[in-house]
Amino acid sequence: MKNKLYIGLLIIAFIFQGSFLRVEAAKQFDYKSPEFKAVAQQFACTCGCGQDHYECDPNTCNLTTEFKADLVDMMNKGWDKDKIRAYYVNIYGEEILTSPEKSGFSLTAWVLPFVVLGVAGIAVFFIIRKWVKKKGTDEPVAEYQNTEDEVEGEILSSMIDEERKKYL
Repeated sequence: MKNKLYIGLLIIAFIFQGSFLRVEAAKQFDYKSPEFKAVAQQFACTCGCGQDHYECDPNTCNLTTEFKADLVDMMNKGWDKDKIRAYYVNIYGEEILTSPEKSGFSLTAWVLPFVVLGVAGIAVFFIIRKWVKKKGTDEPVAEYQNTEDEVEGEILSSMIDEERKKYL
């Protein structure tokens, strides 16, 4: 008896699970859905406004109207965010993305200028520091040593002259 009850509950669970999946698959997306916003924000508008396709004004831009209609179509056909992204990157290249890919050459191209600027800044800092130390320590010591050498030279020459006069 218990086995029949468990089998009946299992059959009912499978029936309801199948109907939930169909309801989820039949979900229609529109321009106001959060899923559409997430997909549209990853693409830059090509009209020159500098905004993504979600923010671009459809009253002034014919490109975004068609693009949004295509996005909604793709989403209603069951395409996910990554598949749509790959489709448009394949057509337009990475220029259509609002943020670069986080792998490969794109990551290098975005990070390398900052690394080079940082290394150059550190190098300039140490070069200037070395110059300042050199100028700050060399010149006064050199001047002091030169005057000290001159004084010593005069004292020595006067002592030598005195000794000559005694014996010659």
